[in-house]
Amino acid sequence: MTGPAAEPSTSPTALAAPGLTVTRGGRGSWVGGGAMLLVVVLLAAVVPYAVTLGALSSLVMLFALVILGTTWNLLAGYGGMVSVGQQAYVGVGGYALIQLADAVGAPPWAAVLAAGLVGAAIALPTSYLVFRLAGGYFAIGTWVVAEVFRLVTMQIDGLGGGAGLSLSAFRGTDRVERVAFVYWFALALMVAVVLGTYLLMRSRVGLGLTAIRDDRVAASSLGVAVDRGRRLVYVAGSAGAALAGALIALSTLGVTPGSIYSVNWTAAMIFIVVVGGIGTIEGPIVGAVLYWVLQQALAPLGTWYLVVLGAVAVAVVLLAPGGLWGLLAARYQVFPTTHHVRRLAVGAIVAPKTGR
Repeated sequence: MTGPAAEPSTSPTALAAPGLTVTRGGRGSWVGGGAMLLVVVLLAAVVPYAVTLGALSSLVMLFALVILGTTWNLLAGYGGMVSVGQQAYVGVGGYALIQLADAVGAPPWAAVLAAGLVGAAIALPTSYLVFRLAGGYFAIGTWVVAEVFRLVTMQIDGLGGGAGLSLSAFRGTDRVERVAFVYWFALALMVAVVLGTYLLMRSRVGLGLTAIRDDRVAASSLGVAVDRGRRLVYVAGSAGAALAGALIALSTLGVTPGSIYSVNWTAAMIFIVVVGGIGTIEGPIVGAVLYWVLQQALAPLGTWYLVVLGAVAVAVVLLAPGGLWGLLAARYQVFPTTHHVRRLAVGAIVAPKTGR
């Protein structure tokens, strides 16, 4: 008596037709990944000793922008939810950091991480409200929620009212030590957020999110938990915005309702993702670097730099609809999340995979 027949494998490689193979990434991914690793090493081990303290503080803002862009891309690029109210959680993160560090006495690094959890905790019940809306109504609804957060904050005397709060946890700490700590911690947090997003999108959850973005009805018919997936993305994206807000408050040593809840944060997220390349891991990094460079170079022009940013955004949308990274994505993928079918070399033999 023979045993039960082995079930065929359902892996992408096993399902490929003869003469073809399914891969994720390739030589370009190794080259791009190596270059990205080199950049991170230089930022961690060389840059802090080669630039001024002011430049390090400016780089902290760049790292916060990467986090903001990455998490907003998770919402819009993978979850299909265009929110224009993520500044609500930037503000929540900033205020939570100061309250946890000053009033509770938590170490600054722990207060930043806890601020992200506070943002996630607030986003969960909020999602049940905003998810009753769709399309443009969802976008407007998230902006209204952000305004409510700002107005409520201004009415609470314990949060400083309209004057805001100052961070005193670093009182007595040497400025060099403070800036160095904030810089390295922000760099580590940025790397963790980007890698976490990458691992999420390589998982079954990430595949489900892509299906939800493309067609919610079809995704639901295939067994994807649409509501749970969208809520997961919204909460994760809001937690990321809160982390970025906490970093901003940690670097600037204070918050005010007008600045930390400013819609300019969401405008920056949209610019970063659209110009860099929506629906990719690398796009928000490229977009954040471009936004930061333009901001630093054009700051002396006052409000004219906003005109230049708008012109750049329009030009990229018209000339490169896939964003700047879209021009390179066909050859280089630092963070490959999709499979590609490739033809095998002549003479190559791939044995069919069987078994569980």
